[in-house]
Amino acid sequence: MMWIEKQRNIIDFTLSSLLRRKRKNAALAVVYTLVVFALASVMFFTHAIRKEAAVVLKDAPELIVQRQIAGRQELIPLSYIEKIKSIGGVISVRGRLWGYYYDPMFGANYTVMVPEEFPHEANEVIVGSGLTRSSLASEGSIIPLRSSKGELVSFVIKEILPSDSEIVSSDLILMSEDGFRRLYEIPPGRVTDLVLKVRNQKELSTIATKITKLLPDTRPIIRDEILRTYDAVFNWRGGLMMLILFGAVLAFIIFAWDKASGLSAEEKREIGILKAIGWETSDVILMKFWEGTALSLTSFLLGLLLAYGHVFLFSSALFEPALKGWAVLYPSFRLVPYVDPFQISTLFFLTVIPYTVATIIPSWRAATVDPDSVMRT
Repeated sequence: MMWIEKQRNIIDFTLSSLLRRKRKNAALAVVYTLVVFALASVMFFTHAIRKEAAVVLKDAPELIVQRQIAGRQELIPLSYIEKIKSIGGVISVRGRLWGYYYDPMFGANYTVMVPEEFPHEANEVIVGSGLTRSSLASEGSIIPLRSSKGELVSFVIKEILPSDSEIVSSDLILMSEDGFRRLYEIPPGRVTDLVLKVRNQKELSTIATKITKLLPDTRPIIRDEILRTYDAVFNWRGGLMMLILFGAVLAFIIFAWDKASGLSAEEKREIGILKAIGWETSDVILMKFWEGTALSLTSFLLGLLLAYGHVFLFSSALFEPALKGWAVLYPSFRLVPYVDPFQISTLFFLTVIPYTVATIIPSWRAATVDPDSVMRT
């Protein structure tokens, strides 16, 4: 019972100590929370967008074959299909038509594609919601596009893609093969690239090597290479934001170091009084431990909650340009919440543990000194 009473007294004194210096502790909590919020926001967004990219790309072609001339992609002849089909392990090969279109009126780049099955006429298109949002167009509106010859080709918006697919379709225009070839003046028998399906996923690298030997002017691209590229891009952007926030992290480190450098005269007198009335050194250290833990853990959890809402409810509004990349047609979407426990643990040990330790060290030094000398300082 005496032990329980002592622990209750320690907790009560800890709470009263926090309340006595409520302005100072509130200021520290605000700084602490903002540091955790900034770092956690970058972590949440980076990992969530990587997860989203992996989900989106899981349905991407297993193997893409592009034709390269002078290091640049060129149109590939459909005659290459029969040559690639002769390679063992290849199930099917088909050509794709896709490209980009720059709209000088809105300063935006559109992605133009021909799907495997297009249910509308040659002069009709399906567009992403980002395009209609920026151009104020709607179903039935006419989109004039300038062909490679400089002639205007008019298309009617027949359908708008749903907003839940906006992460990949914001700037997308889907049209028929005839409309695409008319717009870009691409002759029959030529396509943008070829996509393959193979029997065994483990043979992708082998098949890619065989394609390179059979058709030296081609470049096979495996789906895993695309995923690695996206990982590298998101890691780079996340690292760039972390570098920008390094100033805040450095300020926090200085702040924690200043906390460890010593106690205020008021806090030293407080410890001296506690020692004089019978508190042991371990009791003082435990009291300061709970004080530091309460402040750091509250700020840490509050920073995490704010970062979670910022990323998954408000689409990283503060860091959007840096993390999503520059574009005129920003996709409007909400990421599926994805939290990596390892990253949370790392952030916890980088913020909560150092601050808590920083509050214990000076308290231990003051508690081991004679109470009279402490109270006279």
